[in-house]
Amino acid sequence: MGETNPHFAASVTVASSPGTLYDMVSDVTRMGEWSPVCKACWWSDGEGPRVGARFTGHNEEPDMTWETECTVVAADRGREFAFIVGDSWVRWSYTFVPVEGGTEVTETWDFLPAGIARFHRRAGADAPARIADRAEAARTGIPKTLAAIKEKAESAAPA
Repeated sequence: MGETNPHFAASVTVASSPGTLYDMVSDVTRMGEWSPVCKACWWSDGEGPRVGARFTGHNEEPDMTWETECTVVAADRGREFAFIVGDSWVRWSYTFVPVEGGTEVTETWDFLPAGIARFHRRAGADAPARIADRAEAARTGIPKTLAAIKEKAESAAPA
């Protein structure tokens, strides 16, 4: 299993406030508006963005469709929104830092040890290639997600 835990992060400056951007991103029901893979999310039992809240994500790629159960692990308005996928398989986070001209939004993806182990159990000899595919999806998807968040936020901002 000798892979290191894949990690990827990217940032963009958005002409909007940290609180407004947090409100956008932490409303997981909007995830399909900006994610190239996650097409829809819904809260379990009407929960909202608070630590411990759970939601389901519906993901689609050309050769595969799947759903994930997620748990919010950080919900600090205007600072950070983060969630864990499955049983500590992957951690996604969004941080919001005020900068000149708006807010620096950073999206981070961490493939956690339990996720690596799960891929090895489920995919066997194909696990390294499947793990590399997930890492590549994060490397290409995060910049697209951030660009879409920026476009939505800035087009919604008052003139």
